[in-house]
Amino acid sequence: MKTIKVNITKALKGEITVSGDKSISHRIVMIGGIAEGRTRVTGFLTAEDTINSARAMISLGAEIEGIGTETLIIKGKGLRGLSEPENILDLGNSGTGIRLLMGLLAGQSFFSVLTGDASLRKRPMARVAEPLRQMGANITGREGGKKAPIAITGSKLKGIDYKSPIASAQVKSSLLLAGFYADGETSITEPMKSRDHTERMLRFFGAEIKEKDLTVSIKGGQRLNAGEIVVPGDISSAAFFLVAASIVEGSDVVIKDVGINPTRTGIIEVLKNMGADIELFNKRDFGFEPVADIRVRYAPLKGTTVSGGLVPRTIDEFPILCIAGALADGETIIRDAKELRVKESDRIAAMAEGLRRMGVEIEEFEDGLRIVGVERLNGARCRSYSDHRVAMAFIIAGLKADGETVVEDTEWISTSFPDFMNKLNSLKG
Repeated sequence: MKTIKVNITKALKGEITVSGDKSISHRIVMIGGIAEGRTRVTGFLTAEDTINSARAMISLGAEIEGIGTETLIIKGKGLRGLSEPENILDLGNSGTGIRLLMGLLAGQSFFSVLTGDASLRKRPMARVAEPLRQMGANITGREGGKKAPIAITGSKLKGIDYKSPIASAQVKSSLLLAGFYADGETSITEPMKSRDHTERMLRFFGAEIKEKDLTVSIKGGQRLNAGEIVVPGDISSAAFFLVAASIVEGSDVVIKDVGINPTRTGIIEVLKNMGADIELFNKRDFGFEPVADIRVRYAPLKGTTVSGGLVPRTIDEFPILCIAGALADGETIIRDAKELRVKESDRIAAMAEGLRRMGVEIEEFEDGLRIVGVERLNGARCRSYSDHRVAMAFIIAGLKADGETVVEDTEWISTSFPDFMNKLNSLKG
């Protein structure tokens, strides 16, 4: 078990970039793998989760050069060019990787098995498996196909009109990928809009995607044409520095080339509601995704409420938002976020436990938290529960805590942001 010790720090200052967007990096190796032609990718996230997705695509017959670097060359096999893997496909800790591949593999002409680490094998897969079965997919697995390992016997699919009970980009993306292999049209309607990286990328590769209100539709049999992709910096990674600079007096930090897809910028909206001093400038496009440079300076925060439509736009940032709430004046209320219970850890329980250890009054709900802010945290020993975002959140908390903070199981940070500590230390001077 790897631990990181953190002590209170002075102002954070400087300019950094953050790792490439994790969601986009997963999607590009899959979509590039079924496109026709050669796709060049720069800014790819070289973390365990995304590399596992790339290796899975290689096992399925895609040719990918540059694994382990930020520049990939993907030689796509076309819609029907993938082949049966010789071994089980291990997606490690990645829920995005396994759920999107379930959709991609459901309409193939061969058999495949998907699995992951102990954490991933506990996470719910029925949310994807059930609508895929409605399309005609043959999917089995543990607990009746609710948990990995998942076995898929490729079959003929038909388009469906699916009304999702949850706003989930993973569910939506999996069904869109399956929709390429289905007869007719596949439509997905969500209760709230989830992130739209898949729709944007598919359009960039030449697919026709229809959107009306909260419904996204795709017709089967379309061809995808390869292209050049630049992956923007991950706003979920930038979020740790947005909060760090907001809570440490005297801080002034610039984060360059950050993706500002409107389905992902809930973190900025919430922090601004709390009084954060955040400026977006140099706005431009990286192909199909908007980007900007972000400047954040220290500012006293006040409590806020996060619920409803803000939740899917902020879902990955809640661990670090809990730290912002813990150091804000007044109460911060998080509701409608039951999805946090089934992430890499139960993030509601994990954040509540750690913040209590640091001296914060917490009320835990089934779908969120009430956090009573304090002026200064107490150093404590905090568990990450094998969750990369929980680990990084408590490291940031330690910057504003009296005494030493020790964060356990920090090796999991490598699944999404291997360079996190180097970036943080560079700002500490």
